[in-house]
Amino acid sequence: MDIHSPITINGITIKNRIALPPIVNFGWSDSEGIVSSKHIAHYERIAKGGTGLIIVEATCVNPTGKIFSYQLGIWDDKHVEGLSKIAEAVHKHGAKIIIQLNHAGLSTRKAVAEKALGPSVDPENNRSVELTREQIDGLVNSFVIAAQRAHLAGFDGVELHGAHGYLLNQFASSAINHRTDEYGGNHGNRLRFAHQIIKGIREVSPTSFIIGYRMAGCSPTLNDGIEIAKLLQAYGVHYLHVSHGGEKGINPSVPDGFAFNHVVYMGTEVKKQVSVPVMVVNQIKLPERANMLVSNGLADMVAIGRDMLTDPDWATKAKSQEPINLCIDCQPRCKRYTKPESCPLAE
Repeated sequence: MDIHSPITINGITIKNRIALPPIVNFGWSDSEGIVSSKHIAHYERIAKGGTGLIIVEATCVNPTGKIFSYQLGIWDDKHVEGLSKIAEAVHKHGAKIIIQLNHAGLSTRKAVAEKALGPSVDPENNRSVELTREQIDGLVNSFVIAAQRAHLAGFDGVELHGAHGYLLNQFASSAINHRTDEYGGNHGNRLRFAHQIIKGIREVSPTSFIIGYRMAGCSPTLNDGIEIAKLLQAYGVHYLHVSHGGEKGINPSVPDGFAFNHVVYMGTEVKKQVSVPVMVVNQIKLPERANMLVSNGLADMVAIGRDMLTDPDWATKAKSQEPINLCIDCQPRCKRYTKPESCPLAE
């Protein structure tokens, strides 16, 4: 078995074990969160390059919880038409497509909303407000309806964004969630919000609809992440995509001889404890390294980010053993964060 072997998730067969992770394209949408022609061309080009699974960038389920003003949206029926064009374009090339559902929570910027809503007040953020139970119910509904819209738009599933310090991650982490009601305390309580969303999506979507979860391997520690992964599996998620926990996550030490960084390491440790497919991500870069993870049973899928942006044919070239145009790791930060077109290797 290698990265070119098919994998079946919830009855849906993906032609290989290579995924595009949900990387935000800054400046391509507008304040209404509408899909642009750039989005459609971008995702179709990567599908054409042979990738088996495409995960569309973090898409906002409620306008008061955007990461930034021009984030792609799925909070209104008006978004379905544009999103359906992305799904159709990707499916033309034999790839499967999932959309990531996101709410920024305490990370919501002031330009987006006067108050930043989260599981509990952040003493370092004077705009932060603890969500009431009624507001939590409303946000559960926002995620569930967003998943319905994704299905209506032709997506094969959704990925809940429970990593990188956003709302679901905030609830899951004891470093951020200090509630004393049924949404705080032990792991099960801190995951109650996520559990309600997963249950709600399962109730309104067909059985073949994939529900994935991008989780923080450190929430705030790796041991917490492993316990959270076990609960998410019990709640019915179909795969786990393991990433980092943002500023409050405590990164584990990587054992001597482990050829990858701490983010990949956390994914391989989660993989040992669950039976659902586990996707790993972060600086994997080369096909040989990706194959090392899959062929040794350390992961079920690999997500290739920047190196697929600099070379959309990464998957095809990996199979034919052609040279890949790898990311050159611009410093002090990736130029795509300012404007996707500013990448020096962009087509």
